[in-house]
Amino acid sequence: MLTPKNSGWIEVICGPMFSGKTEELIRRLVRAQYAKQDVAIFKPKTDNRYSDDYIVSHNKRKIKSIILESSESIYTYKNKADVFGIDEAQFFDNGLIDVCNKLAKLGKRVVIAGLDKDYKAKSFGPIHQLMIDAEYVSKVNAICMSCGDPASFTQRISSEDTLVVVGETDKYEARCRNCFKP
Repeated sequence: MLTPKNSGWIEVICGPMFSGKTEELIRRLVRAQYAKQDVAIFKPKTDNRYSDDYIVSHNKRKIKSIILESSESIYTYKNKADVFGIDEAQFFDNGLIDVCNKLAKLGKRVVIAGLDKDYKAKSFGPIHQLMIDAEYVSKVNAICMSCGDPASFTQRISSEDTLVVVGETDKYEARCRNCFKP
């Protein structure tokens, strides 16, 4: 991967639930910390599954984070970090797009993780525009919990029909194209 030397950039890690997006985000941010870079990590208030002050992957790997209600608050940290990590980006408002682009324009590295599709396989939150704006996009797959094939869909298995339902394996499964039932 060619790393820019004279500008900032945006990296997007996207895919379905259980594909390792948060794990990859944490890996990249820990590497930046090892390199003695100032790192600021954010997650939306909506994501309260494991911890209030940590980003936590499904396998319980974690890193300290700041909970925010709106994406605009991220920009107030512009002078406090060189690397910005944002988890569960699909839960932030569309203002996240402008915030990430402004940070990159200031020379910051912005690493974003989030679902690219909702449980109906429709585009979810600001992720698609961020994928267009990003210098680097990593689409990760899970393993289908029905047949074992590569899975790029998130199947809701609970009965709720609102867009945002925070949950784990009690509410969602990773599914391949053939096993996914919208």
